[in-house]
Amino acid sequence: QVQLVESGGDSVQAGGSLRLSCVVSGFSDSRIWMAWFRQAPGKEREGVACFYTAAGYADGLKGRFTISKDNAKNTLYLEINRLKPEDTAMYYCAAESRGGSCLSQSTYKYWGQGTQVTVSS
Repeated sequence: QVQLVESGGDSVQAGGSLRLSCVVSGFSDSRIWMAWFRQAPGKEREGVACFYTAAGYADGLKGRFTISKDNAKNTLYLEINRLKPEDTAMYYCAAESRGGSCLSQSTYKYWGQGTQVTVSS
């Protein structure tokens, strides 16, 4: 059974940093597409970053966001620096592509429950 469990979300001041984690279980092969999405209140879920053997980022987010993966720990990370109030959202981890853009929701078969990031000014 595939499980994705996110953690690391918090309430922080603007300018701070956070590292989100997503522990993955149930896959026999660590070579799977994975990604981070976020959904702010009243907005659609949007792709933030994706990873297979290399990272990909949504336009405008590269620089403050860094996605990485530790296969030994079965964990996907998202580091967010210089946090802004507009980064406030629920952040979701997704895994296993069924084809398509790596930053598209419809690409992924499995999802975690999310971890909340709240940034105050």
